[in-house]
Amino acid sequence: MSGGYLGDFTYRTHAEFYPEHCDLSIDPDAFEGTTRERFIAILSSLPPTDQAKVLRDVIERFPPDEGPRTRKGAHTEVLALIERLGAGTLIPGATPQITSDVVLRAITDAENLIQTSGPTSAVDRVHTVLHGYLIAACNVAHVSHNQGDTMVALLRKLEAEHPALADLGPRAQDVKKALNACASILDAMLPVRNRGSMAHPNPDLLGEPGARRVINVARTILHYLDVKFLQNA
Repeated sequence: MSGGYLGDFTYRTHAEFYPEHCDLSIDPDAFEGTTRERFIAILSSLPPTDQAKVLRDVIERFPPDEGPRTRKGAHTEVLALIERLGAGTLIPGATPQITSDVVLRAITDAENLIQTSGPTSAVDRVHTVLHGYLIAACNVAHVSHNQGDTMVALLRKLEAEHPALADLGPRAQDVKKALNACASILDAMLPVRNRGSMAHPNPDLLGEPGARRVINVARTILHYLDVKFLQNA
C-alpha cells in the first residue's frame, strides 16, 4: 500500500478481484474512498473465513520475492493472520437438552475459561462436557455402560441400543459413515486432551487455532447427537 494505492490494482481490476479470485460477490463501488480505503473497509466487513480467503488471494497476487524488500516480512505476518482467521470463530456453545450436574458445571467452567484464558485452557473442560453428555444420554435411554467407558465405547453402545441411532432411516449408510467419523474424532480427542491440554502439566499445549478446532468439533458432535436423541424422545 502506498498513499491511496493498493499494489497495481486499478478501480476495474479491484472490482474484478473479488468475484474472479475470491468467489465473493462484492462491489467496491459500494464503499467510499481510494482503492486502499475501499479494500480496508471491505476486509473489515467480512467474516473471518472470507477475510482469510481474500488475504490468501492477495499474497498469491503479490508474492514475497517480487516487489519491495519489506514485502517478505509482511508476507510472513499475513500468513500467520490467515492461519488464525482460517480457524474461524468458535461455534456458540449451547446447553444440551440431555444433561447432568457434571455436564452443566463443565459447560460453565469451559465458557469462563474461553473468556478469561482462551480456547487452549478450555479444551479439557470441553472434553468433559462431551464425555459427560454421552454418559447422561446412556442414562436417559437406559443403555447399560461401565464407569470407565471411553467416549467411543459409549457412542458404540448408543448406536447399538438407542432407537435414534439403531434405526437411521433414509440414507442409513451415509448417516452411518457420519457416525463412524464422529467415533474417529472422539478417539482422537482423548490423546489431544491428555497430551495437549491443561488436563496435565504438558510441555506442548495446543495453539489457539488448534484448540478452536477441537472445541468446535466437540460442540458440533454434541449438537448433532442431542437433536437426534430428542427427535426420538
